[in-house]
Amino acid sequence: ITDVWTSQNGGSASVTMFVSLQPVEATDDAFWDQFWADTATSVQDVFALVPAAEIRAVREESPSNLATLCYKAVEKLVQGAESGCHTEKERQIVLNCCRLLTRILPYIFEDPDWRGFFWSTVPGAGRGGGDEDDENARPLAESLLLAVADLLFCPDFTVQSHRRSTVDTAEDIHSIDSCEYIWEAGVGFAHSPQPNYIHDLNRTELLKLLLTCFSEAMYLPPSSDSSNTNPWVQFFCSTENRHALPLFTSLLNVVCAYDPVGYGIPYNHLLFSDYREPLVEEAAQVLIVTLDYDSSTSSSPTVDGTTTGTAMDDVDPPGPDNLFVNYLSRIHREEDFQFILKGVARLLSNPLVQTYLPNSAKKIQFHQELLVLFWKLCDFNKKFLFFVLKSSDVLDILVPILYFLNDARADQSRVGLMHIGVFILLLLSGERNFGVRLNKPYSVRVPMDIPVFTGTHADLLIIVFHKIITSGHQRLQPLFDCLLTIVVNVSPYLKSLSMVAANKLLHLLEAFSTTWFLFSAVQNHHLVFFLLEVFNNIIQYQFDGNSNLVYAVIRKRNVFHQLANLPTDSQSIQKGLQRKKKTPEPISRTNSQDGVSMEGSRPAAPAEPGTLKTSLVATPGIDKLTEKSQVSEDGTMRSLEPESSQPPPEGNLPSAVSDGEPWSGEATHPQQDRRRLSSASSSGQWTPTPDWVMSWKSKLPLQTIMRLLQVLVPQVEKICIDKGLTDESEILKFLQHGTLVGLLPVPHPILIRKYQANSGTAMWFRTYMWGVIYLRNVDPPIWYDTDVKLFEIQRV
Repeated sequence: ITDVWTSQNGGSASVTMFVSLQPVEATDDAFWDQFWADTATSVQDVFALVPAAEIRAVREESPSNLATLCYKAVEKLVQGAESGCHTEKERQIVLNCCRLLTRILPYIFEDPDWRGFFWSTVPGAGRGGGDEDDENARPLAESLLLAVADLLFCPDFTVQSHRRSTVDTAEDIHSIDSCEYIWEAGVGFAHSPQPNYIHDLNRTELLKLLLTCFSEAMYLPPSSDSSNTNPWVQFFCSTENRHALPLFTSLLNVVCAYDPVGYGIPYNHLLFSDYREPLVEEAAQVLIVTLDYDSSTSSSPTVDGTTTGTAMDDVDPPGPDNLFVNYLSRIHREEDFQFILKGVARLLSNPLVQTYLPNSAKKIQFHQELLVLFWKLCDFNKKFLFFVLKSSDVLDILVPILYFLNDARADQSRVGLMHIGVFILLLLSGERNFGVRLNKPYSVRVPMDIPVFTGTHADLLIIVFHKIITSGHQRLQPLFDCLLTIVVNVSPYLKSLSMVAANKLLHLLEAFSTTWFLFSAVQNHHLVFFLLEVFNNIIQYQFDGNSNLVYAVIRKRNVFHQLANLPTDSQSIQKGLQRKKKTPEPISRTNSQDGVSMEGSRPAAPAEPGTLKTSLVATPGIDKLTEKSQVSEDGTMRSLEPESSQPPPEGNLPSAVSDGEPWSGEATHPQQDRRRLSSASSSGQWTPTPDWVMSWKSKLPLQTIMRLLQVLVPQVEKICIDKGLTDESEILKFLQHGTLVGLLPVPHPILIRKYQANSGTAMWFRTYMWGVIYLRNVDPPIWYDTDVKLFEIQRV
């Protein structure tokens, strides 16, 4: 790298002038202009030339110089936005200021004494001089954000000019309607501008600065207090920003219209650079940060886009003050939904694309940001959620998610990806249509190390979930409840499970109902309740067509008999716990890791050496994540009181993990979570009692299955003896034509546990999102080695 600044400064490195600890007057333009003079430095140069130690030294030793530098850099951006950046020199100055601020801002945020600096109205904070006119009464942060917004719609700099003209008649930045300059066709905009890689590069630099401004959130410890809004995001997404609508639309359209494969020319990404991809990544990250809004505490928009309120709503447009959230919640045209869904599905499926030539198609890396974006779309816009579930297009989202879950299950550094994938499936599973869509045959073969089967997408879901539970790593245990809740939610609609999937469900029940597992932790029996509910739903509502499952239940009938006869006396409980030491089981919710992995699985290996991972806030238990709804006969749903026949899930909590390290993110639990955890992680001291076993054993919902066994087992045995059958296909044929009408107990109402927004998950999404952004921005490493507080960085 040519050290441009060095040569300008008479051979001494720029940082020596940067560290000038003598106060320098703001009026000394010759000194300050050295920082953004019209030299072609890249953002990487700026990071190399301005080391962290130097920035901190100036912050401590010469605060007035740092204050002046920030103020002058913002001033240059404001001037650039005012003038419209018509000359090459002006554009270079704007970009250099942009890079310098991107470098310095994290060091301002990490120091609590400096954090308010950008919100002060005194230019230069504590520096004499500087004229106090009206413009300067605006806090520095606001001037900076408004300038960046203007610069993102600056003709010939970041957007295509609509006039073919000389500088004299160039467009006035204040008179242009930025809605005519939206970056890409899509939602609410039909015209696709000519691609221009220089504009893409400039937009990317400005969005990087914007993201850095928003990252103040990383330097505050996690708190479930929803009033803890990010002032930078709040201002940028308010009516003060006249470009809010075109910018929101530009970001969304740029992401959803991106096609990494292009025209499908093999190896095209190796022949020329794709300037669009860095812009799309940056756009996706800025978009999810601006949509960081806790919907559980607000009057969130309902299906038709209005808030729950009075008839006055039509007069006063409803929705949150965050315009980005508001716009997102109001999208309603079918073609817009189609464009968004197709775009997100195309990008999520990209890593799965199998081609004849290895590595011939470009692989994108920002699938985690896309999952957060998809989550936000479904959370804030219920019409979009219903559109997704209206057709089998939802399977184009489901298959990539299952692929990511299966792929990440053994990697401890990707625990966050596992969580968000499961949360999305939990949200979808609360809607009847999702269960119905799962009956579509699964024919596209995605490369996954799972058993071969012929069946539906429901089979794929069950087989992947079984694999996660039996051969994932220890940190996934808090997700077991979520995984089984999803299966329970879809089970009443599954028309025909394959034999492979039926055996997987029975294997889970067998493993979860061993005495040592049931007695070794206070919450383990909930998993058995969930599985019994799955079997009951399928037998009661989908008996015809599910002969494979009925046959598997008959074959494994001893598991149900053992459950019904579970011993409850102290001696048997102790004996059951002893058995744990002798027989290793594939599944554990306590500190044992003597697991046997299933067929075709990779064992849960540690993460790649040198990988960074961020700790996550504790996931709320399934009882906090969901509310129960009952489906009545006409197909409508009504919410139920929290009280239900199932014992309250008092212990849906992560237990400590195998290596003695607390479950990821335990250090950052809010206080109440820490209290809840202590009851679970003290499972060492907790001992099962006969009363405790009786309290839930008496509620095991075994009646339907016992009745089925009572009726069918003698019939099946008789056929086998009479016909000398050993071939299971004949038995399956008999079961297919059998019926239990009038023989089973009255069908129970279908219970669906719908995802319920709460501040705990809002906080989880915030830490996860910023953790992803932190780890993905490595060139340049914007936040690396700064003192972030929102999460811990761990090397694994």
